[in-house]
Amino acid sequence: MFKALVLEKNPEFSACVREVDDSFLPEGDVTLDVAYSTINYKDALAITNRSPVVRSWPMVAGIDGSGTVVASSSDAWKPGDEVVLNGFGVGETHKGCLAGRARLKSAWLLRRPPRFSARDAMAIGTAGYTAMLCVLALERYGVKPGDGEVLVTGATGGVGSTAVALLSALGHRVVAATGKSSETPYLQSLGASTVIDRAELAAPGKPLQKERWAAVVDAVGSQTLANALAQTRYGGAVAACGLAQGLDLPATVMPFILRGVALLGVDSVMAPMGLREQAWSRLARDLDPARLAAITTEIPLSGAIEAAGRLMEGKVRGRIVVRTRD
Repeated sequence: MFKALVLEKNPEFSACVREVDDSFLPEGDVTLDVAYSTINYKDALAITNRSPVVRSWPMVAGIDGSGTVVASSSDAWKPGDEVVLNGFGVGETHKGCLAGRARLKSAWLLRRPPRFSARDAMAIGTAGYTAMLCVLALERYGVKPGDGEVLVTGATGGVGSTAVALLSALGHRVVAATGKSSETPYLQSLGASTVIDRAELAAPGKPLQKERWAAVVDAVGSQTLANALAQTRYGGAVAACGLAQGLDLPATVMPFILRGVALLGVDSVMAPMGLREQAWSRLARDLDPARLAAITTEIPLSGAIEAAGRLMEGKVRGRIVVRTRD
């Protein structure tokens, strides 16, 4: 027996932490003892039933997990291997990792970098891994330290916090946008050189505005993304990975055709394994463990539902790591 955060719709939605056994696990060729999971924005949407994230019922929440292989019928993995899971529809169509045990497909698993403990891996989680994918996308486009200011929106969230830490460590001058002025010291401790009020970006603006950003990492979407595009300098790039403000994009083509701005879409859920391995390798190289610790709060599985509610209310800073076993 082990505990799991189970989501059900029968017919009303419910979320609770309860004991289940191995018969509750889905099909898969690798069984994992989960040591840690985490609460991402998508997890919070599912746990609070704010969005139709879950497409199969009952569901175990948790799109991320780290732990130890205990059984495997795959040649790729053996008992004792330490692995990380991010995305691939886990927690949406396949029972997830906010549980003491998970059964997964071997092709979804990544060997945990030796530099990171199981807890560290979930302090990074999908949010931190997505932040690294954004950095890689900007680098592939040609953005380099010294090119100019790099804007990070949603800066106190999981993606934003990690992006600020990564970009500053790589030598970029980072401007962090947040609605929480009290978090300015926190963002400065992660490496932000300037902190601005997100209100500067959240309201409708002109389709072309004063050029400022050499690049942008946007986890917010909607009007914030539209304004970020309108303020990006000639030839700059915007890596977009989130929709916290909304999934619309009330923009025009003017930044693209008059300034040559590039909008780079970043997906973490189905990213190919080669790109995942590159991202985790770079995280192991570029992410300062001290800054990772500053980003992270740890909670037990019993606190995950309450934490999801706080995240949806904008009351969470950085990353929440969930200890799945007592």
